[in-house]
Amino acid sequence: MTVQPLERDAPVLELDGVDFRRGTTRILDGVSLTVRRGEHWALLGPNGSGKSTLLSFCGAIAHPTSGTVRVLGERLGATDVRILRQLIGYVDPRHALRTPRTVREIVETGVTGTIEPPLRWRADAETRRTVDDLATVMGLGSRLGHRWPTLSQGERGRTLIARALVARPALLLLDEPGTGLDLAARELLLQTLTRLAARQPALASVVVTHHLEDLPPSTTHAALLADGRIRATGLVRDVLTDDAVSGTFGCRVAVSERDGRWSARSRTDSTDGGGWGTPES
Repeated sequence: MTVQPLERDAPVLELDGVDFRRGTTRILDGVSLTVRRGEHWALLGPNGSGKSTLLSFCGAIAHPTSGTVRVLGERLGATDVRILRQLIGYVDPRHALRTPRTVREIVETGVTGTIEPPLRWRADAETRRTVDDLATVMGLGSRLGHRWPTLSQGERGRTLIARALVARPALLLLDEPGTGLDLAARELLLQTLTRLAARQPALASVVVTHHLEDLPPSTTHAALLADGRIRATGLVRDVLTDDAVSGTFGCRVAVSERDGRWSARSRTDSTDGGGWGTPES
């Protein structure tokens, strides 16, 4: 089985009325979202809101309880997800390596869609050239022979992005890529994502995060998720407003943007009770 190429105007990612239950607990409730070529989405919400679960559907890693998920035009439940996953770049900072692989070996597994290199598999010359090119873009050219346990958290994050891109995916998914990064490493990561958006204009991406400060300037759209439901979706400037973000996170915040970089801080004016508590409707 092969995955058919997308038509130019077809959504890269389409979720329609998606529910997910774990036992008697509803994790997601009626979620709908559409992502198109060249769009770079931020998926924001508090802990436990269902962000990572939703991203796992986008990556063809898990299936919803009900509703429809189409990834690269293929409907989950009616396609071979093993093939589909090879066309999706998925970045999870909790990458579950079992052995201390080198940066080169880890990046190469983006072609096979596996955590460890398959037995007796060797990357071909074209893949090795692509790995070299991505390592340069990610600032890892001198680190290709270094092993995972010796890498900094920032180097690990950039290694996983290179791994996600080596198979030239149409969709890049990043689950809290800023986890554990210091200031310098976070800024380098955001610069890298911004360069990627310019370098590959057809690439679509979804970044899951808790923090507006972790959004790259290339972000075009945003979705706010709370209690398993989408609270707002659309162009990033229309969604990341004081009221919408405050309502999503359950605390009064002031949102600001400068040169494509976003931030939020607690409101401390005298009319809002010091900045905490559930916002008024």
